[in-house]
Formats: sequence, C-alpha cells, structure tokens
Amino acid sequence: MANPAKPAAVRAPEPPAELVREPLVLNNRPLGWITDAIAGVCEKPMPVWWWPAFIVSFGGMVTMFSLIAYLVSTGVGVWGLNQPADWAWDITNFVFWIGIGHAGTLISAVLFLLRQKWRTSVNRAAEAMTIFAVACAGIFPVFHTGRVWFALLPGYLFPAPNANEIWPQFRSPLLWDVFAVSTYGTVSLLFWYVGLIPDLATLRDRAKGWLRRFLYGIFSLGWTGSNRHWSNYEKAYLLLAGLSTPLVLSVHSIVSFDFAVSVVPGWHTTIFPPYFVAGAIFSGFGMVLTLLIPLRSLFKLEDVITLRHVELMCKVLLATGSIVGYAYGMEFFIAWYGGSPYELYAFKNRAFGPYWWSYWAMISCNVISPHFFWFKKLRTSVVFVWIVSIFVNIGMWFERFVIIVTSLHRDYLPSSWGYFTPSWVDVMTFVGSFGLFMTLFLLFIRFLPVIAISEVKGVTPQADPHHPLGGAKGHH
Repeated sequence: MANPAKPAAVRAPEPPAELVREPLVLNNRPLGWITDAIAGVCEKPMPVWWWPAFIVSFGGMVTMFSLIAYLVSTGVGVWGLNQPADWAWDITNFVFWIGIGHAGTLISAVLFLLRQKWRTSVNRAAEAMTIFAVACAGIFPVFHTGRVWFALLPGYLFPAPNANEIWPQFRSPLLWDVFAVSTYGTVSLLFWYVGLIPDLATLRDRAKGWLRRFLYGIFSLGWTGSNRHWSNYEKAYLLLAGLSTPLVLSVHSIVSFDFAVSVVPGWHTTIFPPYFVAGAIFSGFGMVLTLLIPLRSLFKLEDVITLRHVELMCKVLLATGSIVGYAYGMEFFIAWYGGSPYELYAFKNRAFGPYWWSYWAMISCNVISPHFFWFKKLRTSVVFVWIVSIFVNIGMWFERFVIIVTSLHRDYLPSSWGYFTPSWVDVMTFVGSFGLFMTLFLLFIRFLPVIAISEVKGVTPQADPHHPLGGAKGHH
C-alpha cells in the first residue's frame, strides 16, 4: 500500500498590527551583544560625568554624617522639632525613603510571580535602589530617638535578655517598624544577591585583572552554569520571591500603623495601610524612572531598556496615582461622614490652613501629573516622563510632610498651636541622604551589572526553542 501524501505545513495567520507587541530587546540583538553591552558598563572605564557625580554625592554623604555627629554631640534640638510638631522632617524622610524602596521588590518579586517578562530589564537597578533607600530610611528614626548610643544596648530596639529586664514595648507600632524594616532590608538584600550570582560568574569569566577575577569568583559562589546550579538557583529565587511579596504589602502597612493606631485627628483611620502601600509603589516607580531614563541614554542601553518598558512603568504610575488620588478624596469623605468635628477640622486645616501650599503641591504632583499618561504620545516621550517622575517624587515627599506636620501642629488646645519650620540641619541632613543614596548607586553602576544579563537573555527569541531564531525549523 502506498504511503499517504505528506500534508502541507499549516501556517498560522499573522496577528493584526495593533496586537503585535514591541520586543523586549530591540533590533534582534544576539546573546553575545547583550552580554557585551551590559557587562561593558562596569568593565570599561567610567564616563567623564561619573566622577563629578560621585564627588558631589560623596560630599553630600559626608555632610550628612557630619551633621549627624553634630546632632549626637549637641542634641535633637538642632532639628526644627518643637511642641506640638515633635515629628516632622525626620519621620517624613523615613517614610519617604521606605516608600522609594518598594518598587524594587514589587518589580522583582510580584511581577516575577505574575510572569511579567518586561521586568527583566529594570529589576536589577530597582532592587539595588530598594536596598540603598532602606539604608537611608533607617538613619532618621534611629537618630530621632535622641540618645542613640542606647541603640547599641540589648533590649533597646531588638528584644534581647538583659540584666535590667527592660524590654521594648511590643504594643508600640514603632517596635513593629524595627522588625518590619529590618526583615524587609534583609530579604531584599538576599533577593538581590541571589539574582546577581549568574551575572557575577559572567563577570568573573570575562575579568582581565586578577583582583576582579578573585572577588567576582568569591561572590559568584563557584557558579558554573550547570543544570543543577540553574535548578537550585530557580528554586531559591522563587522562594525568595514568595517571601518578598507579602513584605511589599506588610512593610508600608506597618509604617502606616505608626499613625493609624494613634488617636490623633487626621491619622486615626483604617484607610492608611492600602493607601500607604499604593503611595509607596507610586513613589518607588517614580524613582525608578528618574534613575533609569538618564542611565539608558548615558550608557546607550535603549535596545534593552526600551520605550515599552518606560510606557509600562507609566501605566503603573497612572494606576497607583489614581488609587492615591481616590484615597485623598476618601479621607475627606470619611472625615465628614464620621461626624467628628476634630477630624473634619484636621482635613480642612490641611487644605486651607497655614500649610495649604504643601497640600496643593501634593495634589498637583500626585493627582494631576500622572493623568497625562492616559495619552500614549506622552507616555512614550522620554523627556516628559522623566520630568513627571521627578514631580511624583516631590509630591510623595509632600504627602508625608502633609500627613505628619499638619496633623500635629494644631492639636485640641489652641493656645499650644505652633508652626514647624525646618532648621538648616534638617534640610542639609535630608539633602545629604540623597548623597548617600547616589554614592551607593554610582558604586553599584561601577562594579556590578546594572541589568540582569541572564534574565534579559531569557526573554529574547533565541531563548525560545519554538522560535525560528531559537533553533526551530520552519514556522510555528
């Protein structure tokens, strides 16, 4: 019996143009080009602009630590804190920096679990930003306590057996902060480091000098790229992503409890945890865009950090900015509906009291500016996106300032009302914290791959065995 004729290959129709997505790596770049482009950032000498940027940032960091030494030697009175506003710039800056640190874990953990492949080009820098922001955040509440040398004693911050049997107050949300922030920082550092291991091995194998080869060799933990190593790596990465995801929600929720569990009008509200989490993601993505948009241009990484990445992050900003705007409106509704004259006055005072300028700056930056991203033309304009991202960062700082200072400076007793004005030490300490942040970030660019090489390769057509460029025969 003759063999039946072989059926003709069935070719699937091409999708319509409006459904075709822009690739995550442009121009069909080969895998070798990706390695050279990303590893070359830290292998080649730094560009001319890097040194002035590093010197200015390092100077800011030294200024901050000098002012902290001045504060410890003189007293917390060198800050502008007063009665009744005994929380002000210090706690504002703490909450601001913790919020900045949220985008890294969200991009790395939550989007990884949701299988969002676009995260691969931005997750490494966002994770590094998380760790550096948490380091900046931890400075302010510790030194706010005044006699900071007691922080070295067991039982002052962390519970530890001690001769005096003095234990921290476990019912205080300030102690919850200690556990939440330290856990978040530790897990974020582990998550960042585990993701770095394959790329550290790549840098080890490419290193020219013996010192670089030796150091990259130590931190790459003997990585060879074997199947066993990749299997263990993926399990560890998945577990850390699963651990990090609830931390994204819990850390800023616990930070919000610093305010929500109090009885201060303007703070005592159950909307704070989801509102703070959305605001943290909002400010974190704003900072990611602020840092990565110049970086992609300065290091010629437009083929890896594409307009599609920028546009998707703009959509996240639009979504979280809308949630934050809804929360602002809902706060006024709750104050009115609750029937408490003190609560209602606190919100009227925010909008029309002595600090009206900070409230409307917050509304302009956080509520109005993200809505420009409804328009694709503006979402894909890199310069416009960068400017809006800076406004988002400014607006989110003002949000924390409005929540903290305007709720405290006028209490139940009009005779004790006051007006908080920051001292020069307040201002320069905050500016110096940006110096610390940028010093760490510039060193990260100098010595480590700013983009996850192995993860970016995994989303290229060459990594797909069913794609013609991945070795498959014919069309599928």
